[in-house]
Amino acid sequence: MQQTISIIITGKVQGVFYRQSAKEKAMQLGLTGQVNNLHDGSVQILVTGVPGLLKLFTEWCKKGPPRAVVAGVEILELPLKQFEHFTIVRF
Repeated sequence: MQQTISIIITGKVQGVFYRQSAKEKAMQLGLTGQVNNLHDGSVQILVTGVPGLLKLFTEWCKKGPPRAVVAGVEILELPLKQFEHFTIVRF
């Protein structure tokens, strides 16, 4: 059964290819959703998938791509939301 979660990642996560890397990881795991930069310097991901794959994805988010310095990861379960694929939302 699928579920949707929101992930807020704080730290040095903008300007380090976090969004692109998150998209690649999500697609590799077969997850759908979206990722965007927030004005406070954090990154938000809304992602839908089965719990086991979401856990693998959230573990990846705690490290991120090589140039990222993740200070915190906040995960919140949301009502199920269907996405067609995984996209990067740009300002």
